[in-house]
Amino acid sequence: MTPNDTPDTRLPSNSAGLSTQTISELNAHYRPLNFEERLRKLYEDFPPEKIMVTSSFVATSAYFLHIISRIRPAQVIFFVDTGFHFQETLLYRDYLIGLYHLKVEALKADDYQHQYSVKEKLYQTDPDFCCTINKVSPLEAVKPNFDIWVSSLMGWQTDHRANLDIFDERRGIIKFNPMIDVTRRERDAYIREHKLPFHPLVAEGYSSIGCTHCTAKGKERCGRWIGKPKTECGLHL
Repeated sequence: MTPNDTPDTRLPSNSAGLSTQTISELNAHYRPLNFEERLRKLYEDFPPEKIMVTSSFVATSAYFLHIISRIRPAQVIFFVDTGFHFQETLLYRDYLIGLYHLKVEALKADDYQHQYSVKEKLYQTDPDFCCTINKVSPLEAVKPNFDIWVSSLMGWQTDHRANLDIFDERRGIIKFNPMIDVTRRERDAYIREHKLPFHPLVAEGYSSIGCTHCTAKGKERCGRWIGKPKTECGLHL
């Protein structure tokens, strides 16, 4: 494969994802590109209707969404509505929808299961199960409709994310992490340059914002699932 060659991105008919060799070739081909170039190339290499994009609309989501909205305005953004979001998160989501003219679709858990998680206070007794019901399962239900899942993960956020590559197969879908090697300094510089709005709770000391019952003030992800070793909801594992 020469530097100007594009990997064969056709999905095998008998598989949910690309071959290990093709994923490796894609990573090599995309690695020299910056975040925005990677996204533009993704829409050239894969059918746009088979690309799934998610956003939690927290902290600095405006960075990711600002670029997505300019590259593909028609892109649907999936928002997993756990039923436990801060009101500030919902207001921030609505503000960004208006600001960038986003097309957002909410994903929610089965009502019976969600009410069970509320009644049993699973966020206290079994946060992994709570996340499975209210975050993982709603997304799993739509994943079969897509070949590629675009996320806004950055390697410096957690030890787990530090080990991720640009393309990676995760539970039957190809994860595309175009921001995985974006540094905190690069992110902040882009936000300042384009005068992007932060989530309102950032100014109050929240660096990583999830559900109301599990989130506290703290640097990076130290405030998530406070008092527990948990650092990921399970969506990206």
